Amino acid sequence: MERFIFYFIAAIILVFSVLTVSSRRILRAAVYLLFVLLATAGFYFLLNYNFLAAVQLTVYSGGIVVLIVFAILLTAHLDHRLPKPNRLKAGFSGLLAVTGLVLTLFAISRFEFVRSPLVTEGPYNIEEIGTRLLSYGDYGYVLPFEVISVLLLAAMVAAIIVAKKSIKND
Repeated sequence: MERFIFYFIAAIILVFSVLTVSSRRILRAAVYLLFVLLATAGFYFLLNYNFLAAVQLTVYSGGIVVLIVFAILLTAHLDHRLPKPNRLKAGFSGLLAVTGLVLTLFAISRFEFVRSPLVTEGPYNIEEIGTRLLSYGDYGYVLPFEVISVLLLAAMVAAIIVAKKSIKND
């Protein structure tokens, strides 16, 4: 049964990933991205990584997709469709995608996977995970979180400025 669920979630991720990058309507692409992120949380639940699944649901599926939708609503017209790419661009993009797939599969097949000494088996302590995520020392993630938050804030401010300029020009 777990194998069936795995393949079902993998199919959902593949289908909606392709729909995300191939949709000509930007709001639909954001909704398709939401389904990809929800299915990724499904993978985490399948692996019994409940904390990581909850973070995936709240931060990415909840926060980031809402931020993307707000940015779309502030900057784009909902009835606007992106132009259809010409055949040369589509062919070149397909060639790059296949090349990336071949390189990725080659790298994965040649890599010797070993168990990391940082990974521990057994019950996980949520307090320890939180302390490590918010620490400044080795394996701490406070600085990347802050950099990403500043980057997202800058992107939102830039999107608002661009939207206001285009409103003045119309």
